[in-house]
Amino acid sequence: MVQNKPTQKKNFCIMGDVYGVLMVPKELELEKVNNPLPFQLKIQLPNVGKATKDFLRTREVREFFSGALAGAMTKAVLGPLETIRTRMVVGVGPRNIAGSFIEVIEQQGWQGLWAGNAVNMLRIIPTQAIELGTFECVKRAVTVAHEKNKEKGGPKLQIGDMSLNFSFSWISPTAVGGAAAGFVSTLACHPLEVLKDRLTISPEIYPSISIALRKTYKDGGIGALYSGLCPTLIGMLPYSTCYYFMYETVKNSYCQAKKKKNLNRAEMLLVGALSGLTASTISFPLEVARKRLMVGALQGKCPANMAAALSEVIREEGLKGLYRGWGASCLKVMPSSGITWMFYEAWKDILVIQKGLL
Repeated sequence: MVQNKPTQKKNFCIMGDVYGVLMVPKELELEKVNNPLPFQLKIQLPNVGKATKDFLRTREVREFFSGALAGAMTKAVLGPLETIRTRMVVGVGPRNIAGSFIEVIEQQGWQGLWAGNAVNMLRIIPTQAIELGTFECVKRAVTVAHEKNKEKGGPKLQIGDMSLNFSFSWISPTAVGGAAAGFVSTLACHPLEVLKDRLTISPEIYPSISIALRKTYKDGGIGALYSGLCPTLIGMLPYSTCYYFMYETVKNSYCQAKKKKNLNRAEMLLVGALSGLTASTISFPLEVARKRLMVGALQGKCPANMAAALSEVIREEGLKGLYRGWGASCLKVMPSSGITWMFYEAWKDILVIQKGLL
């Protein structure tokens, strides 16, 4: 004989709406009464402070700030040399360095040697930050791509029974990083370069940054702020590529020869100066054409394009005119390059290496 187990009696209630009815346990009905809201809406705001701190701690941001600080310190020291170099390249004043110094001091006083240096500082801080940050980032990315290609092999092209393997190991990460650095920084900061040159050449017409910006925009709109961009980019690519390639190559070769891991500050200064000298010499004719285009309107004779600017220089002064102001340029570029690398490596030691990000 089988005994049925006593079942527990449950209380039920009827719940319904226009679509029908539903029998549910009494406990659910009571819970619904005690908690009238069918759901709870919870919105969790992002932790902006933590996200900002994590972002500022990244290696790329610290390299960016290292470049900005190095550029600012360099331009603060070398402002007078930049003024003399610009005047000689565009053909304003005496054709020798000493005469240019004397003329500027006689006409504008000692402060004239720093004419346009305020906008130069505003220009160089983002320019150097973007340039050095882009160089490090692109060089690192290309290096990683090379390592992956060594493990997996390069891209392949299959044509019937024939298979072609492509290898990009011959591409230098340093050269690609240098070209990218010059290209990106020029696009981002070219208008500041235009304003700086106008403040340097014609301080009586453009006495301040705001007036220079307003008059330049009024004369030619946005296009005037990018005057000379084409020769700048064309000249920047060989300069920037050679500049970074020379520095990295000479630095690594010297360290291997001396069996040391890093250069000291004096060695960085010398290697950086040599890199700047080499790169400037190769690309200097394009620098002359660029300056002519950027300030030609101020003298009432603006060449139509880079080729026209180069032709004009050769016609008026011969081939040697393509290197007019080269001495003043080297006087500025060599210490500027050396000091920039010295300051950059020093700040990178503090902000990147000591923080364990390298």
